[in-house]
Order: sequence, then C-alpha cells, then structure tokens
Amino acid sequence: MSARDGLELELDLLGQRITTLAQLGDLTGDLVATASRLAERLPMLGTAPPAVHLAMRLREAAGGSGLAGEVEATEREVREYQQMLDEAKTKYQDHEQRSGEDLAAGAERGRERGRP
Repeated sequence: MSARDGLELELDLLGQRITTLAQLGDLTGDLVATASRLAERLPMLGTAPPAVHLAMRLREAAGGSGLAGEVEATEREVREYQQMLDEAKTKYQDHEQRSGEDLAAGAERGRERGRP
C-alpha cells in the first residue's frame, strides 16, 4: 500500500475466505442435525430412578438449550459473518467501479478542455 495507490483489497483471497465460511456453515449445520438427533434419543441407562433422571439430564444437555442450541447459534453467527464479508466485497467492487468511471469521466472532460 502506498499513499498514492490507497488501499487495495485482494478480492480473490476474500472470495476464498467467503467460500471457506460457507463450507464451515454447511459443516456446522450438519453438526446441528447430529446434536438434535442426539437430543431426541433417550440414553439407555436402565429404568432405576437415578438412571432415568441422568438420562433425562443428558437429553436436556444435548437439546435446544444445550449442545444443539449452542451449535445452532454458532452456525447462525458463521453465516452472518459470511454474509457480511460478501456484502463488503460487493460494496468494494461497486466503489471501485464507480471510482474508475469517475476517473474516466474526469479524464474525458480534461481532454475536451484541451488538457492531457
């Protein structure tokens, strides 16, 4: 980066990061499904009251307020971050395009006035 050139964003690298985040979101979604299936199953610990109580606690821990809920929240955050990066990339590209058009228009006006 130089004062003359300003900031340059590596769009290819940013695109790779966005793709990686999308894949991570998909994998996290798979993990949510697995954790949800785990929450639906009652562990086979026997029928004695302490075993039933423990089985219910394990099931709750895997459910919506436990593991499945935490993983689902993580998936949501990953997808939101991916969307934010994608929007930032689009805004940067739009800004670059407008800047290029503005520079070209300025150069054209300069040529019309007899300036190089």
